[in-house]
Amino acid sequence: MRYFYSSFAIMALGLIAAYFLGGVAAIYITFLLVILEISLSFDNAVVNAKVLETLDPIWQKRFIIFGIPIAVFGMRLIFPLAIVSFVTEMGMIETLQVAMNEPARYESILKTTESTIFAFGGAFLLMVFLDFFFEERDIKWVTIVEGSKFMEKASSVANIELITAIMVGIALGHITQDFGVVLAFMYGVLLHSLLGMLDHFLSSGTVKSGIAGFIYLEVLDASFSFDGVIGAFALTSNIFIIMIGLGVGAMFVRSMTIYFVLHKTLSHFRYLEHGAHYAIGILALIMLMKITMHVSEIVTGTIGIGLIAIAFAHSLWENKQANELNQ
Repeated sequence: MRYFYSSFAIMALGLIAAYFLGGVAAIYITFLLVILEISLSFDNAVVNAKVLETLDPIWQKRFIIFGIPIAVFGMRLIFPLAIVSFVTEMGMIETLQVAMNEPARYESILKTTESTIFAFGGAFLLMVFLDFFFEERDIKWVTIVEGSKFMEKASSVANIELITAIMVGIALGHITQDFGVVLAFMYGVLLHSLLGMLDHFLSSGTVKSGIAGFIYLEVLDASFSFDGVIGAFALTSNIFIIMIGLGVGAMFVRSMTIYFVLHKTLSHFRYLEHGAHYAIGILALIMLMKITMHVSEIVTGTIGIGLIAIAFAHSLWENKQANELNQ
């Protein structure tokens, strides 16, 4: 539990701040937002842990120290403000004033941009899933799919994940008939590819795993934050309540990441990484679906936690079977 002490302390401070912003009702909304963020980003914690395990210890510490304020203030407050500022061509200060004094207008502007936001975030998360899905590995979870002849042949095709993503982008363009959505989708694919190139070409091992890994984790966190930030307006239009609730949730996700890394959780539970990536794949598809239809955040969060829970239970069962064979 010691890994979560700081998160509980921040939550206590956040709830106190929420009380002064809106009384008991604000405390309740903040608590719901914390649950929303954790449910939507639980799989993010697993993937973060996988990437962090490959980083030099100094970069692990930098991610924890600098990543938290970036996640809380950057992605949950400044980033939405920047989007609205860009769309309306208002300055950041003016946008902040609109958010504080005209929350309904701020929400309306943000929602007019949600199609491009979902396209960008969905594309990036889709690439994260496809990279994992087509990667050759010894441990297979859904063997009927991962161990099939089709997958064996598909995985041998160069840049198969990029080809698949571009095909999805073309299909998305035909469905939406919106050039802005297609462009945002391609930017998401391009950013993921550029980060992969950065990781490959930087020469120094420490710098390579450090800079590229840090940027990758922050972009990944940004992609996960889109759904939460927009979904939060279903509960409140107060941007400070949203920032507190989602920020505290992000703190708990960071605490889970640290716990997973230090306890080597992914090596003990062989299918946990699979479950997280399948959850990310479904989240990516849901984000793309939300461009043309409404999908409740409850559905998104439940699917993510459900898949990870199944993967965790299956890993426990496999470990038990292995122990019985060794006795």
